[in-house]
Amino acid sequence: MTTILLGFKPDTLTKTQITQIQTAIPGMTVLETDDREKIARVLDDIEIAAGSFPRDLLARAKNLRWLQQWGAGADWLLRYPEAVDMDFVLTNVSGVHAIPISEHIFAFLLAFARDLPAAVQRQATHTWGRAGGEEPVFELAGKTMLLIGVGAIGERTAKLASAMGIRIVGVRRNPDETMREVDIMVGPEQLHDALPDADFVVLTIPMTQQTHHMIGAAELQLMKPDSYIVNIGRGGTIDEAALIAALESGKIAGAGLDVFETEPLPEDSPLWNMDNVIITAHYSGSTPKYNDRAMEIFLENLERYRANQPLRNVVDKRLGY
Repeated sequence: MTTILLGFKPDTLTKTQITQIQTAIPGMTVLETDDREKIARVLDDIEIAAGSFPRDLLARAKNLRWLQQWGAGADWLLRYPEAVDMDFVLTNVSGVHAIPISEHIFAFLLAFARDLPAAVQRQATHTWGRAGGEEPVFELAGKTMLLIGVGAIGERTAKLASAMGIRIVGVRRNPDETMREVDIMVGPEQLHDALPDADFVVLTIPMTQQTHHMIGAAELQLMKPDSYIVNIGRGGTIDEAALIAALESGKIAGAGLDVFETEPLPEDSPLWNMDNVIITAHYSGSTPKYNDRAMEIFLENLERYRANQPLRNVVDKRLGY
């Protein structure tokens, strides 16, 4: 019996959403479970899967033709490279994070610009004080943002930045793909030329073999002493040891970090105690609208699959995005 596996914890999807799935592709059994043993028992029947799928069972899922993951990043392929050559199409939900993550980026930047971390500390001790002098505030307007990664998240970030009067230099694999809000688009090979002019370096890139430690000691050395770095993509795109050294030495002014090389961030990480660092626990993409937006992509893809049309958001498993 052909099965659609919905790899979710109980009650993640509503009854209405499950009915929509059944209606979109009738004639297939819908199984909702994230229980590994239950999945193992029906491996031969699974043709479509959405949500989580035990990676070590993929090789035994001989009839799996399409896996719709519920996140955007496909860096799990680096840990399971054998999946690259397996006979299934991988799609993601790229685009669902654009609104919450772009807003999270500006939460970091505005917090630094208006000295909010210090204000929160003063509030906790009932201390009246204003930014200035040793704790200067600044304006975002007129600054330059180096936006590394101009996908769905980067594009919305660029639109917000442009509206706030920020000059944007974008870095993407194919710099010929321009957009109106990006003042200059360059390729990764021009990264070193662009870093010295940036007031804000924002990373929205996925983790791949090519992007691992894309920002290291050499790149941080090229940044201005009053510049800030923001990472909401994957922790491994920045050499964390080099970043800590740059922050401790004052080579850069600060960092807004939602992702880290090791998660949860170890308790002994020096980042925790740095006044010029804002840490959030990898939730920049969180939103109450997440499942609704992801479901829209999945339902559209179910209709495309049924009609034998190209799927939306297909991941190039060799590139990792």
